Amino acid sequence: MAHQMLCLSFLVTLLVVIQGIHADFAVEYVANNTAWNTPGGVRFNNQIESEYSKQTLISATYFIWSLFHENTDADRMFLPKVILFIDDIDGVAYAINNQIHVSARYINGYSGDVRTEITGVVPGGLIEGIADYVRLKAGFAPSHWMKPGQGDRWDHGYDVTALFLDYCNSLRYGFVAELNKKLRTGYSSVDQLWSDYKSKYAK
Repeated sequence: MAHQMLCLSFLVTLLVVIQGIHADFAVEYVANNTAWNTPGGVRFNNQIESEYSKQTLISATYFIWSLFHENTDADRMFLPKVILFIDDIDGVAYAINNQIHVSARYINGYSGDVRTEITGVVPGGLIEGIADYVRLKAGFAPSHWMKPGQGDRWDHGYDVTALFLDYCNSLRYGFVAELNKKLRTGYSSVDQLWSDYKSKYAK
């Protein structure tokens, strides 16, 4: 169970950083437990361990490349190092400056929102929704998520946006991968698709 929880956290929070890894370069994966004296930090050391974490990071890298159709070096930007920090923080996890911070409380069984520091014109809800789309496609969507068609805004984030993106991808295979690539250089609204999505599940 601990391995599954950590893997899930990786998949959700890696989205922001893994997209930049370049396959032909040696990427260094590091796990740094700064909460070693907390119950979650002890559990990480005893049950999960840094080597398992590194292997999970590598597996998540290839899963995300596949999901977002990043099949060539040209699709990826170079990122030489991915550091996972196990911290005693509020919330579950966040990513900042190519660093992934996972809460020791999450390893101890806490389940809450993943937080990432997002800047720019792209709605934070869309970034979080893409991250939870990865979670959905990896088979880690929890039972408490909203059902398809629920929610008030497409860019609400988390489960609402993840399910909406899954719907969009069902209409056009590769939609989310294309959207993800376009977010690197710009952003445009998908309000009409949201309207169609709501209508489909209102029946």
